[in-house]
Amino acid sequence: MKWFLIFWAGPIVFLGGWYWLSYYDMSFGIFMLSRQVHDLTFELYGKALGIPPETIPPLVARAIAVDSLVVFAILAFRKRKSIIGWWRARQALNSSPSDLASKESLSSAP
Repeated sequence: MKWFLIFWAGPIVFLGGWYWLSYYDMSFGIFMLSRQVHDLTFELYGKALGIPPETIPPLVARAIAVDSLVVFAILAFRKRKSIIGWWRARQALNSSPSDLASKESLSSAP
């Protein structure tokens, strides 16, 4: 599972880092991090997909969000027993029977 998370998060971090550095033209002397390569990359993808280049970053962000939800759903499914145990223990602490039946909460009606 650790490797699954590494292979999921690695490309996202790499893509996010490249996008952020190239968008703000923080190239540090590396051509791949320049704004020129950023614009050329999205222009090529836009022509290949037949859509305007400025619509690609929100589509990629949406795809990353959906993929992340799927990954976290898989994790939650695999850890469901420990999550259910934690939830039941938490609920048991919050609603103990001694708190419910106190003198103040009892009715004084005849």
